[in-house]
Amino acid sequence: MLDDQPRITREQLAANIAHVRSAIAEAAQRAGRSADEITLVAVSKTMPGELVQMAYNLGVTDFGENRVQEALPKIEAFHPQGVRWHMIGHLQSNKAAKVIGQFSCVQSVDSLHLAQALNQHAGEHGIRLPVLLQVNVSGEASKEGMPPAQTLELARQVVELPAIQVEGLMTIAPLVEDPETVRPIFRELRLLRDRLRTTLPASSWRHLSMGMTDDYAVAIEEGATIVRIGRAIFGERVKK
Repeated sequence: MLDDQPRITREQLAANIAHVRSAIAEAAQRAGRSADEITLVAVSKTMPGELVQMAYNLGVTDFGENRVQEALPKIEAFHPQGVRWHMIGHLQSNKAAKVIGQFSCVQSVDSLHLAQALNQHAGEHGIRLPVLLQVNVSGEASKEGMPPAQTLELARQVVELPAIQVEGLMTIAPLVEDPETVRPIFRELRLLRDRLRTTLPASSWRHLSMGMTDDYAVAIEEGATIVRIGRAIFGERVKK
């Protein structure tokens, strides 16, 4: 069950969002980029709908959820114009139908089988679904994602699916104390994206979704266009 009460005050939430946006702008400036190039996705998994609404009223428009069954009640209860929901967690193919028409983007497409299931259901609804291909750059067994060495061949097949719109890549870096440790992970994803852009130019490959609370500044310096921030915005998640 999700709590009905917000875990932090509006003032705390506003301060957190302002701090994150400032850090995004500073990282973008260091990289010679504009902060406008970077989409902040507030990771609202396990957070009550009231906090999502509060964040939206403070200017956040993109929210990330890990589990379909937790996300759908929030989406049903809160879907104002301009809000965009992102599926960022592992999605089983047998739940692919549930995300169609509910999520603006599925960032966690990690297999051809899942892409084909999404394509089938999106096609049935006359929708072209934006997706990102999740790549397990670090090679950690605990992380989902296609191996970098297989991404090009899988991408060739996914981009041919008529109801799927491939917009880029996503990765989850290992949790480390020093974010500089994972800079090579982000750089490798960017270089892989650049190869795909050259090899498969029919897709835009414009997005790199990488970087979370502990390492998003480094990810931006390495080219992230989407950062997924939970703890730095909403505070620590309550353990389920």
